[in-house]
Amino acid sequence: MFFAVSFLLLLPLLCVVNAATPGFNCNIIPGKLTQVDAGSGEVYGVNSNDDIFRWEKNYWKHIDGKLIHVTVGPAKVWGVNRATQVFKFQNNGWIPVTGSLKQIDAGGNKFLAGVNSQDNVYCSRQKSADTPVYWKSMDGSLKYYACGLWGCWGVNRFDNVYFRHGVTAASCQGTQWQQIDGSLVMIETSTEGSVYGVNSAGNAYRRNGISATTPMGTSWTQLDLGYNFKHVTYGDGYLWLITPTDDILQCAVTN
Repeated sequence: MFFAVSFLLLLPLLCVVNAATPGFNCNIIPGKLTQVDAGSGEVYGVNSNDDIFRWEKNYWKHIDGKLIHVTVGPAKVWGVNRATQVFKFQNNGWIPVTGSLKQIDAGGNKFLAGVNSQDNVYCSRQKSADTPVYWKSMDGSLKYYACGLWGCWGVNRFDNVYFRHGVTAASCQGTQWQQIDGSLVMIETSTEGSVYGVNSAGNAYRRNGISATTPMGTSWTQLDLGYNFKHVTYGDGYLWLITPTDDILQCAVTN
């Protein structure tokens, strides 16, 4: 596997990007991924061959299994495969669970969220690693849905952006949707509360003004990082972005 390289081999390959957006120190990371997710101090990703990887000590460690989407967060590590089957990572293996999703997110406060192939939205509360998965359907239609510290965000097939009010660990379904300004193809919110997204032109954005009192934030800032992107995630001070050619950009966020 090309990802299973030692840290000593990675060092010469790092390339510093002169990002025009202040507050980001970016490096090209060796390897190729189609999707990446950061949360709870870990980073997982999958490539175009559905191979799964975990970022460990500055290199990608191959994990057995095949997935098209993987997620890590307070609800632990989960994924879905091309047949839309759902799996949880437990005892160093992938255990199939009930449900059918094309995208899943574990960034909420010990609950799962995701959407199926018909863009129906679901969530499931997870009291412990051994808790059975019971999916609760939600109103609305989304192609991507993600939850974090201050709430849940989603985008629909028209690239409209929505915030879900009333989401808690005890009530993952929430109460109502509110449309937010902007147009995005995917969106991620971290366990620290930050919200980032990518639009159809490949531009990356950060949501400003997010806090406990203003969980929806106030405005968007476009990030000029010198590349176009199709995927973004944030965790523990690092922004991870995937280009249309599956290249990986890691940016230390300094402010």
